Amino acid sequence: MNLALADVRHGFLRFFLTMIGVGFLVMAATGMIGLYRGIVGDALLIVDRIGADLWVVQGGRAGPFSESSAISADVDRRCAGVPGVGSVRRFAQISRQFSFEGRELRAAITGLDAPTDRGDWLTLASGRTLAAGHFEAIADESIGLRLGDRFALAHDDYTVVGTTRGMVDASGDGLMFLTVADVSAIARTRSAEEILLARAAAGATTAAAPTGSSVPQDGKISAILLTLSPGADETEVRSRLLAWGDVAVLSRADQRSLLLDQRLWRLRLQILAFTGVLMVVMSIVISLIIYMLTLEKLHQIAMLKLIGARNRVIVAMILEQSYLIGAGALGLGLLMSMLVFPHFPRRVIIAPLDFTLLSLVVGVVCGLAGLLGISRALRVRAQEVLS
Repeated sequence: MNLALADVRHGFLRFFLTMIGVGFLVMAATGMIGLYRGIVGDALLIVDRIGADLWVVQGGRAGPFSESSAISADVDRRCAGVPGVGSVRRFAQISRQFSFEGRELRAAITGLDAPTDRGDWLTLASGRTLAAGHFEAIADESIGLRLGDRFALAHDDYTVVGTTRGMVDASGDGLMFLTVADVSAIARTRSAEEILLARAAAGATTAAAPTGSSVPQDGKISAILLTLSPGADETEVRSRLLAWGDVAVLSRADQRSLLLDQRLWRLRLQILAFTGVLMVVMSIVISLIIYMLTLEKLHQIAMLKLIGARNRVIVAMILEQSYLIGAGALGLGLLMSMLVFPHFPRRVIIAPLDFTLLSLVVGVVCGLAGLLGISRALRVRAQEVLS
């Protein structure tokens, strides 16, 4: 007879409720790790998919995602003349809040350098890529726009010709793709209040242009994306670009490192700290339950010792109960995660490797949690069966 299973059947309701409680802790730990994975995936989405080998940004800056960057409008033509450069694209990204059908929507507006880049690298849920040079948009469904919708940005109306699904930036704002020319026009447009303030600051008496800006027009381009020719030496191309002195050059690996090791570093530590707290709480909960179950079985344990049962039989029984709780909690936690997390506002990625590592940690926690009950069981003497 398996003593652990027999005891579980005897007190099934208590075991099941314990599994549910620990399962919620497993779900919470899975959710925090998955949320971090989702934020990382969203932050690296453009870097990984846009297909640029080098990012040319403002000198002394680590833009355009880690900090702001603005470069001269002629940098793309200068880059095109560098040996080893296959293709050149301009890149711009701004965040805007706008009204649509009485709702306030927000989007991270990203510029595509049409006609070189019309968004063919995007995974569309519906519609098509950009075909015209102006006033067309590809919008993520999380923004609240649908295919065919017309909305106003700055002084112009735009039509949604394509939609994506699950494409957001690190802040959770849905991505909207326009042409670089349209993004620059939107960035240059100022409200009446901004114009009045600029006029007062300059002491001007004439009307300011509505598209004027304190930042030069050519400063609206955040970066230049370079795709190297086959066989080109990346180090040599980078050294030629850096010799200009007014730009910084970042590789795809550099962009990933800046996002993961700097911008998201504190978030990673916070997720790790909260996960550690959950593991400690889980260990305490399982320890208390196993200890209480052991106290209830002291008479039976004494009987086992009286009839000659070895200590390893008792130890195996207690550990098996602890691991049964952990295994059931893992199953329930995974099931609840798969049912609940798809409805979260931010993407939660449950990676098989992460859940495997979490399972190993839970196994260690269950082993440590059983030590409290084991230490009490081993102190029981066979003579106590008479008490």
